[in-house]
Amino acid sequence: MYRTVATATTATRGGSPTDSGDCVVSLDQVPRWSNADHRSSLEYDNEDPSFSNKYFPDPLTSQSGGESSSSWIVSRFPVDHEINSKIYLWRGNPWNLEVDAVVNSTNENMDEAHCSPGLHAAAGPGLAEECAALGGCRTGMAKVTKAYDLPARRVIHTVGPKYAVKYHTAAENALSHCYRSCLELLIENGLQSIAMGCIYTEAKNYPREPAAHVAIRTVRRFLEKQKDKIAAVVFCTTTSTDTEIYKRLLPLYFPRDKLEEEVAMSKLPADVGDENGETIIDERKIRIKPLPKKNIPKPPKAPVDLPVSDVGLVRRNSSYLDSFLDPAFMSLIKDPDQRRKEQWEKTAQAQGGWNCAKMLGFGDLGGPPLSAAEEYSLHSRYLAKANSLHLSEIAEMKIVYRGGVDSEGRPVMVVVGAHFLLRCLDLERFIHYVVKEFEPIIQKPYTIVYFHSAASLQLQPDLGWMRRVQQILGRKHQRNLHAIYVLHPTFGLKAAIFALQLFVDNLVWKKVVYVDRLLQLFRYVPREQLTIPDFVFQHDLEVNGGKGLIVDPRTKYVYHRP
Repeated sequence: MYRTVATATTATRGGSPTDSGDCVVSLDQVPRWSNADHRSSLEYDNEDPSFSNKYFPDPLTSQSGGESSSSWIVSRFPVDHEINSKIYLWRGNPWNLEVDAVVNSTNENMDEAHCSPGLHAAAGPGLAEECAALGGCRTGMAKVTKAYDLPARRVIHTVGPKYAVKYHTAAENALSHCYRSCLELLIENGLQSIAMGCIYTEAKNYPREPAAHVAIRTVRRFLEKQKDKIAAVVFCTTTSTDTEIYKRLLPLYFPRDKLEEEVAMSKLPADVGDENGETIIDERKIRIKPLPKKNIPKPPKAPVDLPVSDVGLVRRNSSYLDSFLDPAFMSLIKDPDQRRKEQWEKTAQAQGGWNCAKMLGFGDLGGPPLSAAEEYSLHSRYLAKANSLHLSEIAEMKIVYRGGVDSEGRPVMVVVGAHFLLRCLDLERFIHYVVKEFEPIIQKPYTIVYFHSAASLQLQPDLGWMRRVQQILGRKHQRNLHAIYVLHPTFGLKAAIFALQLFVDNLVWKKVVYVDRLLQLFRYVPREQLTIPDFVFQHDLEVNGGKGLIVDPRTKYVYHRP
């Protein structure tokens, strides 16, 4: 069924698909991650490219020399060339590789219908018969069978978890256990090389990027302990989406040089798990303190006869009881209940205190700020929920939509304020839509164009809601946002943005650039890269006036100035 590839040119290299799906690809024909030539996944994040248009300089351009150095921070995933030499990234089906073992993502019954597509057809009927005799497999566990007609020696079957936002941590740990179980079985069977596809599936509703984080960091942690027993781990992807995700995330956990290691320190999630890659939950930790030192026994004292009336007093004496209590069991490093109580008190204090922004009519901007881990968890929950919802009615309103690119090639997201009809809009569904639309472009530097034309006639949400949206989008949005170009700003909008700078986030809202005319906007974002509603042109004519014409290059419509 299989034929061996004669040369390395037909093998998959750097994420490109093979020409023939029935080719046997040997491991030496797959490029190592340490030797791969695609190193652009993190370069754009090292420093935002400056706006270098010599005719219209970007007002946000600033000197970067004052940025603080992070050289003193210890990397959680330092450069390890020995481990990197064992990692491969390949676009194609894992069972086409000539390795010791391939991983099959299946269900608890291990039936053919729910296995990796094409595996049983390539392996032959013997694989299905052996799987049926194993009696199933539990979620997070793995079992091994023969490979039959496959070029591999063994097939390791594992059951990935179903994803639900409510049980996000449980799903992460179950998925981590899948990868770890496969690697443990590899060593137990005396094997050294393994090809692993994406165990998470769309049928189980697992978000791709959070799952890739779990997969890569689990393999890294396992190799740190067992690198002498494993020769090769091949991450196999079958879609361009998964390939791009792995290209972007592999440098975070397997940096190939000091530059990637330094950049990874600022890009890694706050929670990268424990020594096995599993998510840490402080409330579920077992807190064990060292045993108390043994005291030298003192000679027993002669018992003292006490009156009956004094016996109860002695038994109630706290110092008397303390001598019988072990302090190791009576103290906790950090009481979760006490910590939760402190958080509630901090929130209540922020809500009940003097809120200047609320008194000025900007909404409730109180409450403690979220940590990096809390923001990441919040963003992951909203993204998973957004991917499961049908939001076509929000898309039809054309409040937020993708544009082209600005004059420096950054992707553009367009927001139309006049289309934001607050009275007939479900704000929670709109937030899910925003998270879903922004997710592909916030991975690298991008630009927002906001049309405030005639938007002052509509009721707008308060700044407390804007703060919530910013928290959900997370720190990646704050870091990669290059500029917000606001067309036709009003005094009220400028006051609101000033309040956002003052009370919410000075870093993001300092990136606002006010643009009074369309022609001025076209200096930063070319006209052919934007889809502009007709009323924006009309509003520009009414506000700015003057003589001359504006020709829309898309519709060829000529707008006459009065």
